[in-house]
Amino acid sequence: MYSIIISLTRYTGFSKPKWYGVHNYTRMFTDPIVGTSALNTMWYAVFAVPIGILIALALALAMNRRVREVSVYRTILYMPSLIPQFAFSFIFIVLLNPGYGVINKFLGLFGVPAQDFLSSGAGIKGVIIGMAQFAAGNAALIFLAGLNNVPETLYDAAKIDGAGAVARFFRITMPLLTPVLLFNAINAVNQALQIFTPGYIVPSTPGGPNNGSLFYMLNLYENAFSYAQLGYASALAVVLFVVGIAMAYLIFRLSRRWVHYGVEV
Repeated sequence: MYSIIISLTRYTGFSKPKWYGVHNYTRMFTDPIVGTSALNTMWYAVFAVPIGILIALALALAMNRRVREVSVYRTILYMPSLIPQFAFSFIFIVLLNPGYGVINKFLGLFGVPAQDFLSSGAGIKGVIIGMAQFAAGNAALIFLAGLNNVPETLYDAAKIDGAGAVARFFRITMPLLTPVLLFNAINAVNQALQIFTPGYIVPSTPGGPNNGSLFYMLNLYENAFSYAQLGYASALAVVLFVVGIAMAYLIFRLSRRWVHYGVEV
């Protein structure tokens, strides 16, 4: 409520807010930077969310294997998600360095010249999407909990009927995992809309190059704390909140068609 009130004012944070009406909101629709940041954020979400869910599901299936030392494998697969985003961003800056980075050294073994992955807008978005996948361990643990709740009797009955591994996965595992998939999807979309840290740290200047990593939250942050336009930043925050609620509602509405909350006997 406070953000909504502030969004209707001109406020620097140092002086008293002055009534500004809906000018902050009308300004958003004519501000090209807002359009660029929103497009970058949606571009990130469209690729990072489905790729992340697929990787998390693959990790969960690997964690669910009944082999010796499975707890050690689970720990190893989960460990990258414990690294804070700001630390991970600095790690990737070193790994991708065109002069001494490990990734370019590896590519050099195959005759590939050194690449500056952070010099273009598309390249840096690809790097940030790749970075996001190392946090898939959190969603993988939730998928693993869902896998452990699938009754073994269903698999036994399917085997007796002659169903192979692929058929069992798509006919039993996936339908019963759909509630977990819905939960992970909403979490992933929420996190994608709020992507901030990599866009601030990885490029040489926040949001660069050429605004290629200027995400919506980064633009909001800069307006609030670099340009002292807290009223405008609050308007950006309110719109982000509304968009997040709308997307969550849309996902819930669509989920009625594919989410199964029980086993039909």
